[in-house]
Amino acid sequence: MNKHFYIVVLLVVFLCSSCQQQNKPSTSEKLTSFVDPFIGTGGHGHTFPGPTAPFGMVQPSPDNGTAGWDWCSGYHITDSIISGFGQLHLSGTGIGDLADILLMPTNDSVDVSLFGTNKDSLPYTSNFSHATEIASPGYYKVHLDDPNIKVELTANSYVAFHKYTYEAEGNPSFILDLGYAVNWDKPTESSIHLESKTLLTGHRYSTGWAKNQKVFFAIESSEPIIKTTFGSEEDIIDESDSVSAIKTGGQFFFNPGKEKVVELKIAVSSVSITNAKQNLKQHGSTTSFETIKNSSAQQWEELLSKIKVETSQDSLKTIFYTALYHTQIAPVLFSDTNGEFRLQNDSIAKADGWEAYSTLSLWDTFRAENPLLNILQPEKVNSIIQSMLTYYEEQGRLPVWTLYANETNTMTGNHGVSMIAEAFLKGIRNYDIDKAYEAVKKTMMDDIRGLKPYKEFGFIPYTELDESVTISLEFAYNDWCIAQMAKVLGKDEDYAYFIKRSEAFKHLFNTETGFMRGRSKDKESWRAPFDPKYSNHRLHTDYTEGNAWQHSWFVLHDVAGFIELHGGNEPFTEKLEQLFTESSEISGDNVSADISGLIGQYAHGNEPSHHIAYLFNRAKKPWRTQHWVREILNTQYSAQPDGLSGNEDCGQMSAWYVFSSLGFYPMNPASGQYELGSPLFTKVTITISENNNFTVLAENTSSINKYIQSVKLNGKSLQRTYITHDEILAGGTLEFEMGANPNKNWGL
Repeated sequence: MNKHFYIVVLLVVFLCSSCQQQNKPSTSEKLTSFVDPFIGTGGHGHTFPGPTAPFGMVQPSPDNGTAGWDWCSGYHITDSIISGFGQLHLSGTGIGDLADILLMPTNDSVDVSLFGTNKDSLPYTSNFSHATEIASPGYYKVHLDDPNIKVELTANSYVAFHKYTYEAEGNPSFILDLGYAVNWDKPTESSIHLESKTLLTGHRYSTGWAKNQKVFFAIESSEPIIKTTFGSEEDIIDESDSVSAIKTGGQFFFNPGKEKVVELKIAVSSVSITNAKQNLKQHGSTTSFETIKNSSAQQWEELLSKIKVETSQDSLKTIFYTALYHTQIAPVLFSDTNGEFRLQNDSIAKADGWEAYSTLSLWDTFRAENPLLNILQPEKVNSIIQSMLTYYEEQGRLPVWTLYANETNTMTGNHGVSMIAEAFLKGIRNYDIDKAYEAVKKTMMDDIRGLKPYKEFGFIPYTELDESVTISLEFAYNDWCIAQMAKVLGKDEDYAYFIKRSEAFKHLFNTETGFMRGRSKDKESWRAPFDPKYSNHRLHTDYTEGNAWQHSWFVLHDVAGFIELHGGNEPFTEKLEQLFTESSEISGDNVSADISGLIGQYAHGNEPSHHIAYLFNRAKKPWRTQHWVREILNTQYSAQPDGLSGNEDCGQMSAWYVFSSLGFYPMNPASGQYELGSPLFTKVTITISENNNFTVLAENTSSINKYIQSVKLNGKSLQRTYITHDEILAGGTLEFEMGANPNKNWGL
């Protein structure tokens, strides 16, 4: 053997050693590095890429200025124009509002009389390239081509931070346009006041999805403002320190010095300018942009670390941690540092010892987002419930969909009831329990939103109300949730009353077709003609944002009774299988845009389908749950901007992924049971408390090994298809043995 042979051997050993070192996961790897805020900004995801603190009050983010459904968050990845940077945004909803307090840096004097006009007329918009965009938890950066300015954004819980670097000669300045509005939003009154050379204050009142939105603001500049030009409607106002009208705006100039950098700090309040200034003082005035950027990233790192997943596929980590990130954005903090917050009747409430929250998308989030918070954020859930009880005191009923403390009455059912009952039944009770029960009962004993005919007939006849089938099915679940709460509280008469009402679904099942259908008052006839694939968006229909195929499965609370209606397990699972294999054609002239993410007639892009794949577990075919859950995980999520198959909806779309990828899902959230599915990760560690973890092991899981062979909980064989909330909170180990072929004997 010659020396060349030894050299080759040494080289091979060295390379192998290097490969092993590269493949070995880094213990210092930041989980935030796997989060891509651009996921969901394409397709119909409706997310925003800008920074926010977890559940933060402010969400500074770029706004394209384009009206339309896919710009509900203000931004879409297909756009190439930025009109400015608003301070408030919705994450993944189906309705456009907010984008309030629009700021935009510029290098030229602009015509302020054009403020508050449409995108094509605005004098300060800029082209940009997505290649210059960077987004991570707590940080966003972009280069504005036209004025040649670098913009950076960050935020803490109360204050938005902007950093502008002027990279060309000109007239360094920024604009504030309070007349700017897109989609449903419309200003009704606004004002700006230059209190000092470094402080702007004012307010913006508007109507839209939130009919009575009042935002007060305080903006602090790192550099003195040396010149101001105000705009009021179509007028230009010079030599003034304030302006007020329906639509107002202004351009503010400064001399940024050699570095050509200006930092702005923006605080808001629903109550007053005084409160906005106090929020700014306590959470912004003494801190720098870099400090907040770093602390926000650390806050997100700590939150994401509550669930640690292990896999050799980084793309799965990106999808998972971006999903987990999206589940921790809403609801949003609404009370000021002194605890005050405004209600929709303009009274001022105060949170004492808790924090108020708004942006409650309950029709969406009761399914998986709220159950996830019950595990990861129980103290925050207490505050959310206390917020809801405050809204109840003002309105006489629990919220349906609350935006900026305004009841929007958006979507069906009364899922504030479901959400409170679930939290109560899972032991989260740091609020007035008597008031909470009073609220859920009074809400469901009201006569509005379809409850009057529901109480009279035991279901809602199709002649009484549009979307009668969906609303009836959801009321039935709400009733079951109240019944469980009443049972625990020893209210036996209430339990008997509501458990009987929860059987409403039985009136709507048509045995001839196997679908839930609109029924007449006398129960003698059904709406005809009938086409289970027919969709008519929200009007003259029995179903909400869908059709009979998608809405005939919402019986979360009595699956055994539901299966009986179909004639037993075999006909039930045959029909359920057909849902996924039927052609994806949707008929009708006004098909709901929310029907997306189709697998057959299953529509993962909208929430009513989210529990359906787990129904096979209850019909003694758990391997079909495993098959279809894995199919949904693989096809309806990706690491691309269009990686969500439908609206994010304040965390629900992502919460489905978080739970399902872990291997279990809250099919009936208030039951305290989680149906087992098909885990994606070899190991998951969920932090329950400082000294308590729940670990999920599935060492041989893969794209091929997607079927459960056996399950152990804390070393003991588990032959049921679910685990309980108490078992998760107790800590321990859930161990899956996975294989390439179904084990049709497990879980039966």
